[in-house]
Amino acid sequence: MPERTDYPALIAGHTGVITLINSGASGLPVLTRLLRVVQPAVGAAGMAFVEFTPAGGRVIAATGSAEFVVGRPLPASDPATVCLLAGPVLRQVRLDAIPGTLADEVAGRGLHRMIVARAEIAGLTVGSLHALYPDGEPLDDSQCAVIGYVAACIAHMYGDHTGLPVHGDGPVVAALADGLAVVDRADHVRLWNPAAAQVTGRPGIEALNRPFPFPLPPCGQVLDHRLPDGRWLRITSGELPAGALRVITFRDITDQRHRDHDRDLFVAVTSHELRTPVTVIKGYADTLTDHWESLNDDDRRHAARIIGQRANELARLVDRLLTAATEHRRGDPAAPFDLADALRAAVTDLPADVRHRIVLDLPGDLPKALGDRHSLATVLTELGTNAGKYSLPDTPIEVSAGANERTVSFRVADRGIGIRPEHVERAFDRFWQGESGDRRRYPGAGLGLYLVRQIVEQQNGWVSLRPRAGGGTVAEVWLPRG
Repeated sequence: MPERTDYPALIAGHTGVITLINSGASGLPVLTRLLRVVQPAVGAAGMAFVEFTPAGGRVIAATGSAEFVVGRPLPASDPATVCLLAGPVLRQVRLDAIPGTLADEVAGRGLHRMIVARAEIAGLTVGSLHALYPDGEPLDDSQCAVIGYVAACIAHMYGDHTGLPVHGDGPVVAALADGLAVVDRADHVRLWNPAAAQVTGRPGIEALNRPFPFPLPPCGQVLDHRLPDGRWLRITSGELPAGALRVITFRDITDQRHRDHDRDLFVAVTSHELRTPVTVIKGYADTLTDHWESLNDDDRRHAARIIGQRANELARLVDRLLTAATEHRRGDPAAPFDLADALRAAVTDLPADVRHRIVLDLPGDLPKALGDRHSLATVLTELGTNAGKYSLPDTPIEVSAGANERTVSFRVADRGIGIRPEHVERAFDRFWQGESGDRRRYPGAGLGLYLVRQIVEQQNGWVSLRPRAGGGTVAEVWLPRG
């Protein structure tokens, strides 16, 4: 660890981050790049950023020795979450002073101290930045100052909505109330309440005595307007009794729009995904019925095999849909199980085109995991078929496992097209399928990774994706040790 902060390296690296932003990058790639710049400059062994929503937190970016926690959830009731959201905005703490298993796991890797700074907007916490250190010399005041400054920079990124928040339902959005404005006959703003400033991100000083910044519906009507950051406002307009002024109310309806979009997308995706196997099954069944006598044995076996394959696809899709519809229902109670043995058994249930590509690398002394063994087949099927879909048919899909003092994990790695850094969290969203071009080339319901995260987190584990060096994607699942 350097005796003091390496300011030249910090400034040079930060300049690179600004250049990245100016080139159009945003969200997780910028955030991760920023952490990679700051870590060596302040002599940290690892960096991590936790994004907070009303439901709790999640580690969305990490570097160095902290990379293993990416994707780790921190429920709102978790003692560590409560600890992080309380106390001074910037402080030094020892990991053994924070309750919970996550702090114990980090300390188990030799990281016993950290500088933590909350990223806040108007008093609302959007996340917390952590610089992690082993035991050793006291930390320099300049290191704390830099971490506090970087946390403020990240909060500014959230305020600008530059690809953040990752999970879209953060406390800033949750705390918004209806905005209210009064405009004159020239549509200039004469009143702008605090909620209007929160909803729009425009303080009163920027709004008053200027034209209303959004389209105005006729009096008594409603207009839905999309903001540049992707959020939606529902704007209503009415006349005041004096007649010379109009009162405008507006509120954030982004969540409602997302729900409506999810419903429409569910119907569209389901009808499309069901139609394909049903059409093939019907076609081959009709062929067997109408032409049985004219077909030879090979033709009949081929038709039966295709019907079986498509029926299996149909069954997997229906299972995904049913699981998604009952996502909050917990499975069997957690129990210790042999992860290596469960993975070997799950491989036999994989589709044939994926199964023959699997390369297993499982240590003989792998400790037991704590969870639901039966659900592991679903998790491996989704991760394996996902790896198979996005990689060439003749390339291997590697399944390996490992353990530390607290967790047991397994990885599914391919050498396919890879995943963009900005997509490593979005890939777990329900119905999300990447860009439109990818969606055309790689069809699917967009439910697989969503279900994987639901299943794993119900077992107090977590799952993450990352690009693989040299090309491809690595999916990693962590479960408590049994």
